[in-house]
Amino acid sequence: MAQSERLDTIANNLANVNSTGFKKDRQVFSEYLSAYEKEQQLMKVPRVPASVESFYDMQGGDKAYVNAAGTYTDLSQGQMKVTQSPLDFALQGKGFFEVLTPEGVRWTRNGSFSLNGEGQLVTKDGYQVLTQGNQAPEQRVIQVGNQQLTASQQGDLYIGGNAVGKLAVVDFTDPSTQIRKEGNGLYQRNSQEVLPVPPESTRVFQGFLEGSNVNVVEEMTDMIMAHRVFEATQQAVKAFDHMDDKLINGVGR
Repeated sequence: MAQSERLDTIANNLANVNSTGFKKDRQVFSEYLSAYEKEQQLMKVPRVPASVESFYDMQGGDKAYVNAAGTYTDLSQGQMKVTQSPLDFALQGKGFFEVLTPEGVRWTRNGSFSLNGEGQLVTKDGYQVLTQGNQAPEQRVIQVGNQQLTASQQGDLYIGGNAVGKLAVVDFTDPSTQIRKEGNGLYQRNSQEVLPVPPESTRVFQGFLEGSNVNVVEEMTDMIMAHRVFEATQQAVKAFDHMDDKLINGVGR
């Protein structure tokens, strides 16, 4: 089951190898020790190492298993690709663009923006891109209209040559535990107490997009390894089933 989950994670990474700003996931495993994980009343045996001098029925307490403990997101930098489009933006360094969705403020690394029918800067899904500020998110929408939009590497925005604010690029103290993937390249906070912080040394590049950080060769190698472990474990399970069958149906007769 653990290797099956690992295969699912690898397959999802490979499926998003060409997704702009995608960050790969990694499966986390831990050791499940029956003697320490099961409740005491279920295992009436001493929790000490077994020895000849202190022999007792282990009741499965000596067993150890692999426990799939979930996934984490690798937020390492993806490769920068030149597009020369004035509405494409890429981040070099840590941080996320802040956007407004119907469910509230969300964050993304996908800087493939466009203009909606009202001349506002939006994501590919139509979510409004925001500027920095203390106002409500609805008041920080970037209104471009028919004018030319330019941005500095510090995120300062100029529309028609006039400064209109700064792109809302934020980071989190510990992204691995404070935010999670929501889908479609968006991230959300794990709790309302989590507050974004200014990123350090992050630069904004106009006319660029950040590619996925998935390494195809690495993922294919991991997939082959996980598949071989899966098959080997499956054969072991079948062997034990065969032994049980012989014990029940053969020895009994």
